[in-house]
Amino acid sequence: MAWIIVIVIIALIVVWLISSYNSFVTWRNKVEEAFATMDVYLKKRYDMIPNLVETVKGYAKHESETLEAVISARNQAVNASSIDEKIAAEKGFAGVLGRLFALTESYPDLKANQNFIELQTQIKQMEDEIASSRKYYNGVVKTFNTKLEMFPGNLIAGMFGFHKEPMFEVSNETERENVKVQF
Repeated sequence: MAWIIVIVIIALIVVWLISSYNSFVTWRNKVEEAFATMDVYLKKRYDMIPNLVETVKGYAKHESETLEAVISARNQAVNASSIDEKIAAEKGFAGVLGRLFALTESYPDLKANQNFIELQTQIKQMEDEIASSRKYYNGVVKTFNTKLEMFPGNLIAGMFGFHKEPMFEVSNETERENVKVQF
């Protein structure tokens, strides 16, 4: 009779371990899916930037330093491979993009250009989609990280090598402000 109780207890522990492990796998996959979704929106935005730069270039020929910085930051963001690298590159890119939009204030003809207006509208829509996907990503990461740190989940996480995922946060206070685009 004692052996049956021991076997039942061991079976319950094994079922709990399997269930906990599978839960971590599910949440890790949700984190990856959330980041991949955001990454798609970021790529779409990065693909729009060369068109925007070319449009601005025609009006602001002597602003080549800003335009080159935008393209350089875009290329770094596109070529980033890990989540941490992509988050870091995106932070730098957002700051440079803000400089580009600030630059356009000096060129009234540019602000009236139909191509520029359309690109600006598309980028605004893309920024809204990126913000929504960041919010979703951070929500999933928060749930995963909380599960990872709470007892007894932290024991399972440690045994199977699950680690805390980074939040997509803005570290620079000036980048927390919306990019002001006026025409």
